[in-house]
Amino acid sequence: MVNKTIRWGVIGAGRIAHTFCKDMVFCEHGEVRGIASRSLQSAREFADMYSVDKAYGGYQHLYGDQDIDAIYIATPHNFHFAQAKASLLAGKHVLVEKPICVTAKQCTELIALAKKQNCFLMEAMWSYFLPAIITAKRWCDEGRIGNIVHVKADFGYPIAYVPGDRMYEPTLSGGCLLDMGIYPLALAQYFLSQQPVSSQYSCRFATTGVEDDLIILANYPDARATLATSFRAKLQNSAYIIGDKGYIDIANFWRADRCSLFTLDTQIDEFVDERKGSGFEFQIDAASEAIKQGKRETKLMPHSTSLVLQRQMDSIRSAIEQN
Repeated sequence: MVNKTIRWGVIGAGRIAHTFCKDMVFCEHGEVRGIASRSLQSAREFADMYSVDKAYGGYQHLYGDQDIDAIYIATPHNFHFAQAKASLLAGKHVLVEKPICVTAKQCTELIALAKKQNCFLMEAMWSYFLPAIITAKRWCDEGRIGNIVHVKADFGYPIAYVPGDRMYEPTLSGGCLLDMGIYPLALAQYFLSQQPVSSQYSCRFATTGVEDDLIILANYPDARATLATSFRAKLQNSAYIIGDKGYIDIANFWRADRCSLFTLDTQIDEFVDERKGSGFEFQIDAASEAIKQGKRETKLMPHSTSLVLQRQMDSIRSAIEQN
């Protein structure tokens, strides 16, 4: 399969699926060949926008399409597990929007199934594949900020409450932790490569009972992390990786196109990428290339990292539900 272009099918026709298809044109190793949505009309309209050949009302025909190598799942969180499982059982390689599922138990089952089916499986943590994030990590590995002491990251946007909206609906895995909070958690995991030994949480809840504002203070063996997420307000959405010799400033870290390196108040280096798309193209190509090479996970976003993040979010939800 080394020289083959990976033929992708997409489940879902919402905003994130649009970003995936828009950025596919900047990818070297993949192409979109099919769209599946609950509504055939929605699937056809979506497919027409991107000159995609096949449109399906429902998902079974996509699972069984022999012209599809891999499936990208871009539906609400609570559907990820069942759709990823069905895709893997059909022998398809799978890229699942983050969070990969909603519990560590589900994540463990998907990982085991992917191995059994000998299929590629990856959580679409696109931030990990952004050149700016990779550059910032290289600066850390080179010792340019010394030993990491603090990681600070937040991600939040005001989301107005609409009755029945999945963002606020407990039965649809609503709440800011799974939707936005996974980004700062993932960033801390990426740079620290450790799990916290203790954590404190300050949380507010919407009228539906889901968390809509959350602050996390996590103590790691060698550092501390201050993380936040919110549906109540737009946060700075920036990250700071702070060492004992300097720090890295990553504006809009979840979609970062640049990063800056400082010693005290002096900027000593800067990186700006020259992306052509929104940034999804980097993870799409990484997944497609891994599939072509016969790999079953990627080095940047392995199964083990998805499981770590799921366990962290399980612990956070358990703790805040008891308060």
